[in-house]
Amino acid sequence: MADASSTPRPSRRFRSPLALLALSHACVDVYQGAVAALVPFFIAERAYTYAAASGIVLAASLLSSVAQPLFGALTDKWPMPWLLPVSTLVGGIGVALSGVGGGSYALTLAMIALSGVGVAAYHPESARVARLASRGSHTAMGWFSLGGNLGFATAPLLVSAVMATGGLRASPLLGVPALAGAALCVVAVRALRTPAGGGTHQPSAPVGEDDWPAFLKMSAAVICRSVVFVGLSSFIALYARERVHGGELAGTAALFTLYLGGAFGTVVGGRLATRYGRVRVVLWSYALTVPAVAGTVLVPGPLLYVFVGLTSAGLYVPFSLHVTLGQDYLPRRVGTASGVTLGLTVSVGGLASPLIGAAADGWSLQAALAPLIVLPGLGWLLMRKLYEPKG
Repeated sequence: MADASSTPRPSRRFRSPLALLALSHACVDVYQGAVAALVPFFIAERAYTYAAASGIVLAASLLSSVAQPLFGALTDKWPMPWLLPVSTLVGGIGVALSGVGGGSYALTLAMIALSGVGVAAYHPESARVARLASRGSHTAMGWFSLGGNLGFATAPLLVSAVMATGGLRASPLLGVPALAGAALCVVAVRALRTPAGGGTHQPSAPVGEDDWPAFLKMSAAVICRSVVFVGLSSFIALYARERVHGGELAGTAALFTLYLGGAFGTVVGGRLATRYGRVRVVLWSYALTVPAVAGTVLVPGPLLYVFVGLTSAGLYVPFSLHVTLGQDYLPRRVGTASGVTLGLTVSVGGLASPLIGAAADGWSLQAALAPLIVLPGLGWLLMRKLYEPKG
């Protein structure tokens, strides 16, 4: 791991495209955050059970889980920068149409699944392009990931504002960020092209050998992290209403805190990794997340928000580090590594949502969330013998 003095820094001409990519990342990840933010409104307006509502989260995750590695493998062979604006629009259209259709559960699932495919198509190619723009800087990749965190954080506020104008029937208004994101992608891709024809169209030459055992072990740890984050994001709004004894505002505030804490954690993670090394920082964050999740599940009253923020920061300090570690463990398959670490393992967390929802219907929401406490510890065990690759 290079220290701060030797870590490559993006040149001046690459900083603007990276900023544009970070902003487009925010626009796309609005739609990942919007799915969880819509769950309480589906329950309130359509009387869905916890299990049925969590099936909506599953719909966003299932196709995305399958599609992300496929898109990653494709971008390893054929760089496809045109996919960035197209996938952004697809992700937005799905969520925008999820509230219409006369309340049909099947149509809602189909639209949310369509959004998941759009999000899946965006992430591997955007991570590849962002790696080119960042020139290998962990801090710069942290800023790219920060864009996604801000999108997540904005989602519950945006959804609440749109729902206040007309309930689920107003969901087409949620398509606006996709239009902005697609435009940003077009500008970013054009800015990265060079006169010699390089830039986004010419992948970096692979260096070193792929280490699949290390990559798969790290991916398993990321899945543990993902289950915790997706489980909390799916139900924290409803849980906060119970624990804080507040209404809709209490739930929105909890979800916003969960997403906003991730923005802080992502930026801090890149800086800490530059100084101490990525694997060490990931291990610290997993260890500290265990008591934070325990506080979120077990402590009642306003302190819930403190523990939600700590949990979010702990889960997101390693987020961009997982991406660059995966790319360094698989230097010959950067797109595949990006699709798995930035997409598949995150989406797989959604597969656990129906189980959490069913447990909440059968027992209580607190009992359903309690198993999440141990998962960061399992992630720590999986990561503890991994090495720091030469990035």
